[in-house]
Amino acid sequence: MPNGSLSLPARLHLLAWDAARPEGAGPLVRSGALTELAQRGLLVDEDGIATPVDLDSRTGDPVLDGLLELVRESLPHRWRTWVTLRARTTLAAVREQLVAEGYLGAERKRVLGVFPSVEYVLERGAAVDALRKEARSLLDGAVPVGEVAERDAALAALAVAGGLLEPAGDRERVARLTERSGPGLHNVVREVCAAVTAATAVTASTGG
Repeated sequence: MPNGSLSLPARLHLLAWDAARPEGAGPLVRSGALTELAQRGLLVDEDGIATPVDLDSRTGDPVLDGLLELVRESLPHRWRTWVTLRARTTLAAVREQLVAEGYLGAERKRVLGVFPSVEYVLERGAAVDALRKEARSLLDGAVPVGEVAERDAALAALAVAGGLLEPAGDRERVARLTERSGPGLHNVVREVCAAVTAATAVTASTGG
């Protein structure tokens, strides 16, 4: 995939931006952060509960570490709950990260001349186009599922769940990409995908 240094939540946010739905991307971005923490072995599944492995591990990524700290400090919750619970905090952190890396621009202004606000604009449209093209190729079958990297497989599965990409008529391939998302993680990824689909449907119905 292009932009390989970007985290899974950052790549999902850029895909959501390209689909003209950046404001409703909170649950999708959070789902990416949860999945990447699980892929890194820092969150594990204990009877359906997203559970930190210890109190000290860090990734070095402020977005992922911020979510990991939030999970550690909170009551236990299922993966599905974490997809939406305080998801805007992860979305805001990803946006700041993307601004720092030049993918987004931040235009500060005041609403009604009084309240401070930030409007984000896409700065690297060509990079997002390339990301979307590569993501589509994962669903089109250009690469055998067994050769798809785990994080790329999760990107495709979550993008479909969030309504960003169509599965090209092959739902079985999406299921196999979900299985490919990490050893022993298919149940976690399935639950996260289901939560993203539900949250996306609610956002669409309310116009948010």
